[in-house]
Amino acid sequence: MAQAEELQQDPIAQRLRALDPHCVAEVTEFRGERTLVVPRAHLLLAARTLRDDPELRFNFLSDICAVDRYPTEPRFELNYHLLSIPRKAVVRIRVRVHAAEPSVHSVIPVWSTANWLEREIFDLFGLQFEGHPDLRRLVLPDDWDGYPLRKDYLTTGPR
Repeated sequence: MAQAEELQQDPIAQRLRALDPHCVAEVTEFRGERTLVVPRAHLLLAARTLRDDPELRFNFLSDICAVDRYPTEPRFELNYHLLSIPRKAVVRIRVRVHAAEPSVHSVIPVWSTANWLEREIFDLFGLQFEGHPDLRRLVLPDDWDGYPLRKDYLTTGPR
């Protein structure tokens, strides 16, 4: 694991912080994988910069994973797994979301591959994606009650 100060000097984080000093809240590394923690309000700025900056060129969103950290706050985490095909580089963007306001901006305008990934997370976790063109259930029936991948979802008894 890299030293904390060395991680804060990460070139990707520095490029994002040059646009807005608050764009990257934290940089971590685990097993050789770099994660940039981005505040919810800065997600679209970070996404567009990571895609459009000629030295970064993260042109492919391979996955979005949601995590429910109940009962802690912020309750949810969204992990965006990005790939720069021309540079053969990977990075993860993490956005933490509070239960009181479970929504983030959709990244579909940046990476169209986010469409069904965001719909799946909405369907199973109940997180809203602002600006999503077709946010509706993907896996479960439209009349399903609740979000089964939340840790407080009742698995027995009436719903």
